[in-house]
Amino acid sequence: MSSLSLSLCNLSTLHNHSLSQPNHTYNNTIHTHSYATKEMSSIFSPAMKFTTWRKLWLALATAEQELGIDISNEQLQQMKDQLYNIDFEKANEYESKFRHDVMGHVHAFGDVAPLAMPIIHLGATSCYVGDNTDIIQLKEALKLVQRKLVQTLEILKTFAEKYADLPTLGFTHYQPAQLTTVGKRCTLWMQDLLLDYERVTYELEHLPMRGVKGTTGTQATFLELFDGDHEKVKQLNSKVCKAMGFDKVIAVSGQTYTRKIDYHILSLLSGIAQSAYKMCGDIRLLANLKEVEEPFAKNQIGSSAMAYKRNPMRSERCCSLSRYIMSLPPSAANTHANQWFERTLDDSAIRRIILPEGFLAVDVVLNLLMNIADGMVVWPNVVQKHVMEELPFMATEVILMECE
Repeated sequence: MSSLSLSLCNLSTLHNHSLSQPNHTYNNTIHTHSYATKEMSSIFSPAMKFTTWRKLWLALATAEQELGIDISNEQLQQMKDQLYNIDFEKANEYESKFRHDVMGHVHAFGDVAPLAMPIIHLGATSCYVGDNTDIIQLKEALKLVQRKLVQTLEILKTFAEKYADLPTLGFTHYQPAQLTTVGKRCTLWMQDLLLDYERVTYELEHLPMRGVKGTTGTQATFLELFDGDHEKVKQLNSKVCKAMGFDKVIAVSGQTYTRKIDYHILSLLSGIAQSAYKMCGDIRLLANLKEVEEPFAKNQIGSSAMAYKRNPMRSERCCSLSRYIMSLPPSAANTHANQWFERTLDDSAIRRIILPEGFLAVDVVLNLLMNIADGMVVWPNVVQKHVMEELPFMATEVILMECE
């Protein structure tokens, strides 16, 4: 079995991507670069993924029992007791044997919860655990992004208020224009990030769980399980989603939830990256004018050959990562557009890359923005010098108005 090691954006490496498997049956382990936080990395970790699978199996079995399926309390208790006891090596062995990741983990779960083995995954398809876990991970990642946007805005607010009354030369076409203030310019960055915050909040409030849908979205296996009782199937769907913390359930699906949701979320992340790029691009230009500097460590070296340089390296890194994030939505758009009928499997591998990588990169970008904003230095004398140099030319606008 061969493996493909992917290193994207210097953030993470995805291992154990088996090229020989016919189904989406490979595991991937995300090793984050030192840039990314443990909190975001853990959301897309194997531990988070596979413990969520087990929680979904428990939620399904619990709801099935409540609706009359012959499942004992002892079976449910054994599942509860073993939620976090995952033997990853054993699961990989089963996966190699069955060439199916979900069945590999069903059997690994069954090994430690043998009483529950007959009812684990009862009536479900692979996408029950796969797609619902994806949605849960996206929700948790969006919550973290939302918190970091608030923190970034709070830091920028302090900066904007501090320099609200410091006049500075405004630019249009990167040519001297009328005066603005250093604080007012900062509010341009803040407004973009506030719009991003509102988009994140909207997605969190409207993100639906896939729920209990079956192999083609018809819930046929569950109708059979409940002897054609449509009301019990509806209750099953509702109970599972509420147990997993979701008020909204996607109305219809094929085997998978519509991949348009992935596009919306990556577009949102792209928007954050655009805001970050705009802010850091401005800072890079201001650094060249020597009006503003990003934090510069005591022993930091700007250039190995030019000791006087104070390169805006953090802003440049932020722009570099933002450029990567902005490249992701077209991949999600093409993935959604190419889902034939109820589903095809060409969505799997690319989603395992672009969804975690997009969030890991945004996590780094927001950390960088907070760091830059918190230590940004303004040189008022240089700002005033540039204002005075252009003041005679700015006066011409007033003169022209008086001539009217």
